[in-house]
Amino acid sequence: MSRKGNMATRRLRQDYLRIMRDPVPYVTAHPLPSNILDWHFVVRGPEGTPYEGGFYHGKLVFPSEFPFKPPSIYMITPNGRFKCNTRLCLSISDFHPDTWNPAWSVSTILTGLLSFMVEKNPTLGSIETSDFEKRQLALQSLDFNLKDPTFCEMFPEVVEEIKTSAERLMRRNGFVNRLENDLDQNNPDQIYQEQAPAAMGSTLTNIFVIMGFAVFAYVVKYVLSIVK
Repeated sequence: MSRKGNMATRRLRQDYLRIMRDPVPYVTAHPLPSNILDWHFVVRGPEGTPYEGGFYHGKLVFPSEFPFKPPSIYMITPNGRFKCNTRLCLSISDFHPDTWNPAWSVSTILTGLLSFMVEKNPTLGSIETSDFEKRQLALQSLDFNLKDPTFCEMFPEVVEEIKTSAERLMRRNGFVNRLENDLDQNNPDQIYQEQAPAAMGSTLTNIFVIMGFAVFAYVVKYVLSIVK
């Protein structure tokens, strides 16, 4: 291995130890056991954002010249903010080596990525979708990631977190099973009369909430069937 390659390896090992001691909020990251230049990460959608409840898989590909050159950044899970499997044009990525600072660590990169994700400023590799679409993708991210062997192999703790979260939400919304049965019987009037809270407001709001719980119920049920 070249001198630069040795430097990159040493630096990334140090960064990994720092991340283990002081994790980046909302982010879990590990290098591939076979290649420390290839890192995978999971972003948990922050509360109060359209990504809340979602889990977003991505990767960092570091050059052998790191830390003097920046990594390539990719998102793998559909998210509504960035294109998937496309090099992202960010000030912390290899699209902008002129803005790169060798003092920046892996933690800095992941923190910056999360900041870009929750913003709405366009950049090369970003896409425009509504907050509603982002919320739908947040639910779909559970199923998407659990079908990804790399995700499941590298993040078993996150797989368990998804399972625990889904089970907790199922308990919190105890009427979900009954709601599914009512939908199977094609009786939306009964659903509205028996399940919709009286204080929810307009008829349209009630219908939207009911259908939202129905979609959520089917997603959770499917996720639990996968992770058992």
